[in-house]
Amino acid sequence: MSEGKQCLKDAAAPRELGPNAPNRIEVSHILVRHDGLERPQGATRSPEEACLRALKALEALQGGAEWDEVVQKYSDAPGATMGSLGYVSQTDVDPKFADAAFNLEVNELSYVVETDRGFHIILRTD
Repeated sequence: MSEGKQCLKDAAAPRELGPNAPNRIEVSHILVRHDGLERPQGATRSPEEACLRALKALEALQGGAEWDEVVQKYSDAPGATMGSLGYVSQTDVDPKFADAAFNLEVNELSYVVETDRGFHIILRTD
């Protein structure tokens, strides 16, 4: 299986919330959009290319790169907040995003997560 196809498979893998998931957490994310989305917002890369781009962002962070630098380089939605979503509850975000985010420990990064908005790398900050 190619690296891109494996990325897509792993990003779409089901995740379930653990029984001890908190009610609210603080999270940041990197979002990589693709042309297969209902609202691609100008994205021209394929889903496979987008997944691999998100994976490169994760690898950069795991290699010690600074969050803000990686957001600027890889995210399609860095905004003024550098990907910070602030405090969210499980119902504030896509269920797939919530299942991944609410299983993270503080300062832990998720693997690539696919939602209807694109591919995410999630960082739980509190």
